[in-house]
Amino acid sequence: MILKEGLAASVRLVAPSVLILAGLALPALAGDRALFDPIGYSADGRYFAFEEFGIQDGSGFAYSNIYVIDIPADAWAEGTPLRLRLEDEGQPMIAVREQNRAEAEPVLSGLEIAVPADIVALIGDGEFDPEASALDFGLPGYGPGQVRESFTLGLETFDMPGARAGSEPCETYLNASAQGYALTLAGDGEFRELHRDTRLPQSRGCVVTYRLHGVVLPMNAQDLDAALAIISSYPFGFEGPDRRFLAVPLMNGR
Repeated sequence: MILKEGLAASVRLVAPSVLILAGLALPALAGDRALFDPIGYSADGRYFAFEEFGIQDGSGFAYSNIYVIDIPADAWAEGTPLRLRLEDEGQPMIAVREQNRAEAEPVLSGLEIAVPADIVALIGDGEFDPEASALDFGLPGYGPGQVRESFTLGLETFDMPGARAGSEPCETYLNASAQGYALTLAGDGEFRELHRDTRLPQSRGCVVTYRLHGVVLPMNAQDLDAALAIISSYPFGFEGPDRRFLAVPLMNGR
């Protein structure tokens, strides 16, 4: 299975001695907390595009990363991801987002990505759920609170000894193993494992934890064929854990 890496290409890590000192005041650290914006689906439900964007910790530069997922192939679409960072603190967030969207437009229009995405379930960071390892959801009905069928996503995290960021093992920076994840889906009388890490791609960085973030569907979807789980990953960065996003198709291995 090819992973969906919703994160910046570069991993900003600190020296071990600095990290040890920073660990003494860990609650004061403030990482780079990217936001998630679903761009939409292609008309045939094959492709899903989303943007993660934010202000890079340390530098203060605004950035935008646009990803297009080929859902049946469980892979990035050709020509993506598109990452842009404006190395000028004076540039507003909207400038980098508009520029990256313009650069992505040939890909988005070529794949006919024009169907709005519906976030049908969400665990926001403002909710008091420190683990966010389970998420119940269903297909939206047409009345208030009406939900058809019932599903549960389950998230497991575990040590990935030997994972690396660049040339260095993550243990050098974290004094612990980086974390991998497994994702399961229960419902409709079935239980399936959608994904389990067997290695940690270097592009994901030295992840300290994961959280279930949400579930997206095409507007007015009647099934889960194009559904994706959105997972927050937290690689350690210059000022603490950063937030990035992964997108995992729910119908893999069906």
